[in-house]
Amino acid sequence: MTDYAQLDAWIDAHFDEEVKFLQEMVRVPTDTPPGNNAPHAERTAELIAGFGFEAEKHAVPAQEVKDYGLESITNLIVRRRYGDGGRTVALNAHGDVVPPGEGWTHDPYAGEIVDGKLYARAAAVSKSDFASFTFAVRALEAVAKPAKGGVELHFTYDEEFGGILGPGWLLKNGLTKPDLMIAAGFSYEVVTAHNGCLQMEVTVHGKMAHAAIPTTGVDALQGAVHILNALYAQNTLYQQVTSKVEGISHPYLNVGRIEGGTNTNVVPGKVVFKLDRRMIPEENPAEVEASIREVIAKAAAEFKTVAGGIEVDVKRLLLANSMKPLPGNKPLVDAIQKHGEQLFGQPIPAMGTPLYTDVRLYGEAGIPGVIYGAGPRTVLESHAKRADERLELEDLRRATKVIARTLADLLA
Repeated sequence: MTDYAQLDAWIDAHFDEEVKFLQEMVRVPTDTPPGNNAPHAERTAELIAGFGFEAEKHAVPAQEVKDYGLESITNLIVRRRYGDGGRTVALNAHGDVVPPGEGWTHDPYAGEIVDGKLYARAAAVSKSDFASFTFAVRALEAVAKPAKGGVELHFTYDEEFGGILGPGWLLKNGLTKPDLMIAAGFSYEVVTAHNGCLQMEVTVHGKMAHAAIPTTGVDALQGAVHILNALYAQNTLYQQVTSKVEGISHPYLNVGRIEGGTNTNVVPGKVVFKLDRRMIPEENPAEVEASIREVIAKAAAEFKTVAGGIEVDVKRLLLANSMKPLPGNKPLVDAIQKHGEQLFGQPIPAMGTPLYTDVRLYGEAGIPGVIYGAGPRTVLESHAKRADERLELEDLRRATKVIARTLADLLA
């Protein structure tokens, strides 16, 4: 029988080392775009070698990465085999992250600690779980000493772009096939389902003209506004479509980027905007995409000027399916809930999240998984993808213990 107190004590004794490891992780930038992530993988492999962990380096071919719009990706697998039989449990965290942006009051690459919080880009999502997963495995091997099964650490670098060249690439190439998996997440809930995401680029073509004689042109911006109004009207309709998954409400659409025009005295001849459509697990992605294309085409056809109409090109940028619970995830959920409640002093609900992640790719490969790791109650609290992203170090300590105990149970 596992002595959980000894596992906890090992983590407490090595916690300063774990925090320093996380600081090293956040000090190597992985801004995506541009997505030059191979240096971080090299640094990770170098650091964990000091713990006796050998990392297999799986570099995605340069042309594949370039065609994908990134600069470099090296995914890591650390295989720890304890004996014949038993389960193999994978722990996956992603190193790529959005650029810091503006508004920071702390250096986003320093890992500064203030009032028990570590500030840095990726401190919460998800370099924190490079640390929690690594030190949970170290504690497992030092204390529980499992005699069968195994653990794999998957450190990947393509979550922000959808995961196809991260976990998707490892799975497609037959480099891994664990029995169960846990992916980076937050500490106060265990996530068993998540939304899907469809991202599209819409290019509206009009006809440039001098602003002094605007009727000789076709204003692509006005045409885009007409299309946008039609798309935003869908958000009202989406509120009538509700999910049965706790933690997920309804579909929604966001337009996150618009660019176009050439000068203030020129009627815009082209406008480009990018949209993000979140899909609840009950929706069919093909039907969702067809519906959006139909709304765009109908709105474009309605827009007419003296000089003619607009033409529209629509390109899919990303299609990430939703994550649906697989029946085999119960041992993961049960163990995390049991130990999470003991260590955090409150129930750890199993629920869905409106985020989309690369965990769905494991599910699509038939590998039951959940999302759990070091972090606060909400994305908002973590400041993920915003200025001053931060992590409560006590959340890191307790989450590491939850993962170590869970692994001990699964490999007992």
